[in-house]
Amino acid sequence: MAYVTNFDAKTLSNKWAGIGYYIGQSLQKQSIPLDYIGPLEDKLTLQFVNKFKSRYYKCFGKNYIKYIEPLILNNYARQISKNLNSIKADVVFSAGSDSIAYLECNQPIVFWADATFANLIDFYPVYSNLCKESLHNAHLIQSISLKKSQLAIYSSEWAAQTAINYYNADPEKVKVVPFGANIESDHNIDDIKAAIESRPIDKCKLLFLGVDWFRKGGDVALEVAKKLNNSGLKTELTIVGCQPTEDEPLPDFVKVLGFISKSTLEGKKKIYQLIADSHFLILPSIADCTPIVFAEANSLGVPCISRRVGGIPTIIKDDLNGKLFDRDSDPFEYCEYIFNIFTNYTQYKELALSAFNEYESRLNWRVAGQKVRDLLMTIA
Repeated sequence: MAYVTNFDAKTLSNKWAGIGYYIGQSLQKQSIPLDYIGPLEDKLTLQFVNKFKSRYYKCFGKNYIKYIEPLILNNYARQISKNLNSIKADVVFSAGSDSIAYLECNQPIVFWADATFANLIDFYPVYSNLCKESLHNAHLIQSISLKKSQLAIYSSEWAAQTAINYYNADPEKVKVVPFGANIESDHNIDDIKAAIESRPIDKCKLLFLGVDWFRKGGDVALEVAKKLNNSGLKTELTIVGCQPTEDEPLPDFVKVLGFISKSTLEGKKKIYQLIADSHFLILPSIADCTPIVFAEANSLGVPCISRRVGGIPTIIKDDLNGKLFDRDSDPFEYCEYIFNIFTNYTQYKELALSAFNEYESRLNWRVAGQKVRDLLMTIA
C-alpha cells in the first residue's frame, strides 16, 4: 500500500503527524506492507503565492486557507504520481482527503479523515469568515476527493453523514472507523482496577486537558468545579495545556500546570499519570471533531465529560465511558451528574471499568487497524 501524508508519518513530530504515525503503525501490524509517500513538499513559488493571498484577504477582514490551494494540491498530485511510478502498490491510502484530490492513478484511492470541509466551515474559528475563494476551493476539493475515492473512511458518524448528505457521496463507500488512542498501553484489567482503587474517595479530581481554553470549554469546566465545591463535594481541577483566561483570580482548588509536551518520555509519563490519577476528564468543547484524548483517558479507566457536538458522540456514549451534555446545558447539569455518581462510588467504579472496556473493544489502534484492513480487502 502507498501511504500518503503531507507530513512525515514515520515520526511523532507533531499532533497531526502523531495521528498519521499511529495510522501507519496500525496498518503495518495488520501485515499490510507500506510504502510511505511523504512529507510532500511545497514549492517556494507556491509558498509565496499563498502568503500573498493570505495577506491580501486579511486586508478585507477575510481568512484564506492555504492548504486547499489547487496549485499546491496539483503539485502534491505530481509528487505522489512520481513516487507511485517507482513502487508496486495495490492501493493508495491517504491520511486526509485533500492531498489526493487531483491524483490520477490506476490504483484505487482510499482516505481516512476526521471531518469534511462542510463540517469545519464556521465550526472552528480558523475556518470562519472565509473568503469566497477558500469557500469555493474547499467544497470543490472535497467533492473531487469523494468522487475519486473508492473508500471514504471517517472517524465519526457526524463526518460520514455530512459526506453523504452535503456532498452526495455514495453511502456504500462511506465508512466509519474511530481513531485509536495515541498511547502505547499494555495495561490489563487488573492494572486499571488498581488505578481506580488508588483514586481518593473524599475528593473528586477533574482534569482539563486542552490547548484552547474557550473552544475546549475551560470556562465551563471551571464553573462546574466551583459549583461542586459549593455543593459540599470537595473538588480539584487540574488544567494542562493552556493558561485560563479569566477576569478573576483562580480559586485554590485549581492547579494550572501549563503545556506538557508528549514528545518527550518524561512529558508523556507525566500526562498519563495525571489522567490515571483523575476521576474524570472534563472537556466541554464547543467545537471538536474526534479528540484522541478521550480514547487515551478511557485507556486508563477514566470516564469523560463533554458536549454533544461534532464527532464526539461517536466516541463518548452516555453511561458507558462518560456523559455528554447539550451545548446549551447549564453547568448545574454537569454538577448534578458528577455529584450523584461520585457519591455513589460503586457506580463510579463500574463506569470507570466500562470506560476501559470501551477502549479495549473499539477505541484502540488494533481494532481500528483490523476494521480498515477488512475494508481494504473489499477493494484490493
